[in-house]
Amino acid sequence: MEMSDTESGQQRFSLRGWRFWIRPVVIVVYSLLFLVTVPLVAVYLEKSQESPKTEAWLIAGVFVLFTVPISLWTILQHLIYYTQPELQKHIIRILWMVPIYSIDSWVAIIYPPSAIYLDTLRECYEAYVVYNFMAYLLNYLTREYELAGTLGAKSQQKHLVPFCCFPVWPMGGIFIERCKQGVLQYTILRPITTLIALICELAGRYHEGDFSPAYAWVWIVFINNASQIWAMYCLVLFYYATKEELKPIKPVGKFLCVKLVVFASFWQAVAIAIVVFVIPFKQKWGWVTRDEMANGLQDFIICIEMLIAAVAHHFTFSYKPFIIQGHNVPWYRSFRSMLDVSDVRQDIAEQVREVGQRVIPKQAPWKRRQKNGFTDDSEKYDELSSLITPSSSDGEMANILGYGERPSYSSHGRVQDNHTDAYDNVERDSDR
Repeated sequence: MEMSDTESGQQRFSLRGWRFWIRPVVIVVYSLLFLVTVPLVAVYLEKSQESPKTEAWLIAGVFVLFTVPISLWTILQHLIYYTQPELQKHIIRILWMVPIYSIDSWVAIIYPPSAIYLDTLRECYEAYVVYNFMAYLLNYLTREYELAGTLGAKSQQKHLVPFCCFPVWPMGGIFIERCKQGVLQYTILRPITTLIALICELAGRYHEGDFSPAYAWVWIVFINNASQIWAMYCLVLFYYATKEELKPIKPVGKFLCVKLVVFASFWQAVAIAIVVFVIPFKQKWGWVTRDEMANGLQDFIICIEMLIAAVAHHFTFSYKPFIIQGHNVPWYRSFRSMLDVSDVRQDIAEQVREVGQRVIPKQAPWKRRQKNGFTDDSEKYDELSSLITPSSSDGEMANILGYGERPSYSSHGRVQDNHTDAYDNVERDSDR
């Protein structure tokens, strides 16, 4: 039975019809915030003394004013058309990076003492973004292919320069495991080094831009640099091994968006710290110390760069491929799935356990518990399979949308019977 115009209008303005009214509500709320913020900024500028720092804060604020709505609009569109949660959950987490970076940096410019705390949060989220990008790629590939089998049937992927002398990683589950561990080590290590930097700063032993080994900055930069290079290398190696399978989602632009924001910003901060350490310093610029000036310049540049990143993310992580008419997921499920971090906790726990098993001497084969006269290696296979197992929340959402059943695969590793995939522009196998 067709719905009447009156019933259709009532549904649109009800809680179940949130997709129709959420966008105008967000626009109105942001406009009100804009009308309140601009007079406050004007009052602050009237009371403060003119300095390069104040001018930098004002210019950066203009960029933030345009950056945030672009990013929020893209995130909102993904929530409205939340039809493929195993992919969009990670996309939304990546998209949040831009407003978090821009607002964090803008506040830190005018309140330099808070920069160390704000930068701690920003750098922790940076590591979180790297993990989510790897998870996004894995979830797409494991949905479309029997990934371990597909990679196992390929020719061996050799290491790239400058790690070409390293032993090769066998294609298949082991290759996936090594690449994922290479990314996860940065996800774990970066928050730890950030916390150490915070403690050293509070203790007066950090000294950003000081290359003396007596202070912590040079050591933390070295550790973060090594960890970032290895994580970026593992992402590149994984891309080279799976670039044919990743073609439908156009991965090059996505790789560049993540790498330029996450990895280039780190080297940018190091370069600025070196320049500020070399040039003459003048307090009339508005900063009290060289450290504050280095952080202020870095934050100012980030505010400008985030506008470019917001536009790039809007097109490279577009919501349009996920538009499927007829799907009506309740609003609370979309938001709950976005905020669910159980997959991160599970992955980190599994990888820490795997590393621990390598460090702790393994039990001799003849001492292992045996079943039917054979050594029990089921834990090993369970561990490898868990690398590509979606979280429970993704499975719940997939069942709601009607594609939660486990797919079957062809002899080529391609999904035989799956839901309609908006990304799938590749020709179907001839045997179908």
